[in-house]
Amino acid sequence: MSTFGKRLRDCRKEKGLSQNEVAKLLNTNHSVIGKYERDDVNPSIDAVKRLAELLDTTVAYLVGETDTNELFKNSDMLRRLKDISELPEKDRQAILYNLDALLRDAKTRLAYN
Repeated sequence: MSTFGKRLRDCRKEKGLSQNEVAKLLNTNHSVIGKYERDDVNPSIDAVKRLAELLDTTVAYLVGETDTNELFKNSDMLRRLKDISELPEKDRQAILYNLDALLRDAKTRLAYN
């Protein structure tokens, strides 16, 4: 499992930024970024949010809640999830039941292609 520090370092390098450049953009010292990347220090949630925005990723990816940094970037999907979460429980369950069936069918089709 990747640590926060490894994910941070990978995202930073993918963007072609040095620790010093990231530090300047966040108004901090490069040694702080190094400590984050070595997992010596845990950043505040505000720092994680700023890092995610700067590195064009998500907080969920950086903290290891998901293995893809693309999952929560799609605003249409997020809007739909928000809409579903605001429905009464019975309606949410019905939508998720149908969604599960559609996903299962799509995965089956992909497996046989």
